[in-house]
Amino acid sequence: MRYVARRLMHSLLLLAGVSVLSFVFSELAPGDYYSELQAEGRVSAATLSALRSQNGLDRPLPLRYAIWLRSVAHGEFGYSLAYQGPVGPLLAQRIPGTLLLTCLSTGLAWLLALPIGVWSAANRGYQYDTILKVSLSILLSIPELLLAIILLAIAVQTGWLPAGGMHSPGGGSLIDLLRHLAIPVTVLTLGLLPVLIRHVRSAVSEAMGSAFALAAAAHGIPRRRLLLRHVLPVALNPLISLLGLSLGSLLSASLLVEVLVGWPGLGPLFLEAIFARDFAVVLGVVMVSTSFLIAGNLVADLLLYRADPRIRV
Repeated sequence: MRYVARRLMHSLLLLAGVSVLSFVFSELAPGDYYSELQAEGRVSAATLSALRSQNGLDRPLPLRYAIWLRSVAHGEFGYSLAYQGPVGPLLAQRIPGTLLLTCLSTGLAWLLALPIGVWSAANRGYQYDTILKVSLSILLSIPELLLAIILLAIAVQTGWLPAGGMHSPGGGSLIDLLRHLAIPVTVLTLGLLPVLIRHVRSAVSEAMGSAFALAAAAHGIPRRRLLLRHVLPVALNPLISLLGLSLGSLLSASLLVEVLVGWPGLGPLFLEAIFARDFAVVLGVVMVSTSFLIAGNLVADLLLYRADPRIRV
């Protein structure tokens, strides 16, 4: 329990640090929500000054941060000037879509990476392993955005899959949702898969070369049993640590893919807020993304604590 409490305390301190830095960066950013109106000259300077004062944009930064913390305590996460309402409900509408896309892609990538990585480590130096390494290098060099554009072009030309959104007009079935998930999940999975396979291969190869694995092989333990019962549990430690990092990297890629395929998640909301200089929404998306990353790392730490008795000692 002390370990869990200490990790939770570190997570809260990290969230607080991210929020402070985000507020400082928003203060350093040029302009605000009303800057475009001021540049166009459609509204007088006195009116813009009154609007800024009404929405608290002219208050000192520490006071604005304290007001924002109070709104977080009420679940509002600030006030969106573009949407004329609290940010919390906007985030609540978009978080399920991003979580569905990210969790499904992460789970599928790991389900593929574990057996492929173990097979590659067990067949080092063979022809098929060389072909696999070349294929992974090619796949790793293709950006996710380019891959998404290629798949979208194929979908538009062939009509096999929908080219964007979460549901078709008038549709809401599970089959319709899976067809809309096909392109973004494929892009995110293929973007993460080469990195995971390489790490699994490296971890398993290192465990296979250790003294205990060589001794077990010398005692006549069958190869499959040696891999699954002895080598793989030892190789899990670095892979569990990679789990949280893979969730964070996939989340950042997910925001860009969501914008490209029109997925109703945090990505389009984040981009619109940046263009509108709606910093309350930007800060809300940053804090949610950071929370996802911290939660992934926390889960990985707890799994590592359970799997490795040395950490418990």
